[in-house]
Amino acid sequence: SDFRGAENQRPKTLEAIKNPDCGWFYRASAADFKKIPGSPIAYWVSTAIRSMFSRSNNTVDDIANPNQALVTGNTDFYIRKWFETSFSIIGFGYHSRQDAKKSGLKWFPYNKGGDFRSWYGNFDHVVNWQNDGHELQTKLHPSGNRIWAHNFVLDSIFKEAIVWSKITSGKPCFRYSPDGFLYDDASGVCSFEEGKREFLIGLFCSKVNFLVQSLINPTLNIQPANLRSVPLPNNDTPCLRDVVSEIVNTSKTDWDSYETSWDFTSLPLLQSDYRQASLKATYTDLNSYWREMIHGMQKLEEENNRIFIKAYGLQNELTPDVPLSEITLTCNPHYRYNGNKTEEELETLLLTDTIKELISYAIGCMMGRYSLDHQGLIYAHSGNIDFDPSKYKTFPADDDGIIPIMDQDWFPDDTAGRFVEFLKVAWPPETLDENLKFIAATLKHRQNETPVDTIRRYLSAGFFKDHLKTYKKRPIYWLFSSGKQKAFECLVYLHRYNESTLSRMRSAYVTPLQGNFSARLEFLRAERDLASTTSAKNKFQKEINKLKKKQAELSGFDEKLRHYADMKIALDLDDGVKVNYGKFGSLLAETKAVTGKK
Repeated sequence: SDFRGAENQRPKTLEAIKNPDCGWFYRASAADFKKIPGSPIAYWVSTAIRSMFSRSNNTVDDIANPNQALVTGNTDFYIRKWFETSFSIIGFGYHSRQDAKKSGLKWFPYNKGGDFRSWYGNFDHVVNWQNDGHELQTKLHPSGNRIWAHNFVLDSIFKEAIVWSKITSGKPCFRYSPDGFLYDDASGVCSFEEGKREFLIGLFCSKVNFLVQSLINPTLNIQPANLRSVPLPNNDTPCLRDVVSEIVNTSKTDWDSYETSWDFTSLPLLQSDYRQASLKATYTDLNSYWREMIHGMQKLEEENNRIFIKAYGLQNELTPDVPLSEITLTCNPHYRYNGNKTEEELETLLLTDTIKELISYAIGCMMGRYSLDHQGLIYAHSGNIDFDPSKYKTFPADDDGIIPIMDQDWFPDDTAGRFVEFLKVAWPPETLDENLKFIAATLKHRQNETPVDTIRRYLSAGFFKDHLKTYKKRPIYWLFSSGKQKAFECLVYLHRYNESTLSRMRSAYVTPLQGNFSARLEFLRAERDLASTTSAKNKFQKEINKLKKKQAELSGFDEKLRHYADMKIALDLDDGVKVNYGKFGSLLAETKAVTGKK
């Protein structure tokens, strides 16, 4: 390989054969290959690495059981994102199949691989395991393939384990999964002996394991056998338990700081540890905490590597260093944003997303999903049944779960107006103007825009796209839109939708808006006629033409809305967002992105 090109390699090979002392003649023993499981032709491996395999008295297979997991055969039918269903029928924290069966609940947490993230997280899915998975284990899905789960999976479900994303584009990642989960084949599962939890998590996430995997498994698909073959060190691993426990707890804290975690309690910006008089000061404190967390995590991961490198005697082969880009915390911009970006660019992206998360949380408070008076999810059930307005005293939830997104304050519960109210109670009211300016600057304020105008523009043009990305094309706030002119748009909270929602939308919003448009047109025509200059008349005429287009669009939307309202469409949240979203035709925005249909 030192000689590039066939024209150079051929004569150099012949020369090496004639003269073994040339300097590029090497010998590799076939017996050495056998020291590594699978006998890979890893001729470059050093003596120390080969010795790691030959000296070891045991492998992972002696203390743990890496294995394949559940195969559902029909993901769309059996698996949901946890936020699609009614939260009240998800079975969290069950420790056995018997208890889960007795609960009568339908959905249970499901580990399904996911993005590159180590230590803890990627808890996005639930699976239909009602009545001990009777339907999943016995039903034939449309393709005719029998759905199955082998005995190991049935014996290990609801027990803590280590999981990994089987398909990887490079570096593998392993995570701790606490009690209460079922496991998908896309995410292998490893049960373990009592007392071996921290050791195995630390080993699997260490550089030593990554080295082993690169030798025994050159593919991108990590199989259970690849983990069973990992040799165990003969030396002690002191202090490992404390190091790994702190790493996992830090990763869990980070995962639960975002609203897509079912254990999310409160937005970090609103927590008392960081909240200052102004939003900018609050973010500064929070960002400092994040920096400390990231660098603390980096030191802990490097200590984990150091422990295992020493235990295996690989100090001359590996370094414990972990780059910031591999510290898999969502608050870490080096990991969160791919590509070669400067520190300034990374900080800008993190600030922007943090402000967008604040807006999303505020909308959640408007909808009644969250409350400034209580932590965690407040209402995520179905059909607005048992919705309790008394839980939202500091910042009242919307009456009907319908909040308009308009170009101006046509309605008292307009999203932009309500967001301003949210800021007034979340931070001292005297800092409102400062906070609005800070938010507008973050959202790329345009010339001649007021801060509220900037926020209103983001809500209209950017929020739903970000919401689709955050909730992975399974939105919980649905955007009803009249069309390109955006004559009328509103968000409806999936969990508060019921058969009367469309009728309510029409009577409380669309019909009054038609009257407002007519009155506004009459006013503009009068102003145009009174204008003393041609330019002033043209300005009013331009606004009249724009509003007439909106009026025509709104009229067509009203007809469609009336048709669907008369149908009294009911939702079954168990069917999932993809199915339910498609029931409303062109009333909803981004239908193709959600349903996958044209």
